[in-house]
Amino acid sequence: MWEAYNLGNEDFLWASAAFRGGLAGRQQGTCGALASAGVCLGLRHRGPIADRKQAGPEMDAASHETGELVDSFREKYGAINCFDLVGVDLSDAAARDRAREEGLFDAKCHQYVQFVVEKLYELDEKRGS
Repeated sequence: MWEAYNLGNEDFLWASAAFRGGLAGRQQGTCGALASAGVCLGLRHRGPIADRKQAGPEMDAASHETGELVDSFREKYGAINCFDLVGVDLSDAAARDRAREEGLFDAKCHQYVQFVVEKLYELDEKRGS
């Protein structure tokens, strides 16, 4: 997503590093790909925060697009939280290691990331960016 949005600054890449294993890192909350997309959309719509009147519509647009993305993700995969999507207790180190050895993350998580990135591109096209 960092590359897709040509953010350039590596700080943006690291901004969502803790989202692996769901929001808040392995607590199995909202899928990290979705949480990261929310960060990307916020950055995509960023503007001068000093002027709340000017910033408000951009914040609204970021929220709306994030909601649209989350809805399409839930429709396709039936859930948005990590445990339901992956089916592994990621707070359990042994279960996490087994899942990694079995290629579960490659099989599942990569498709979630790919879906989210494709949706970000679709949102850009829809917006005319």
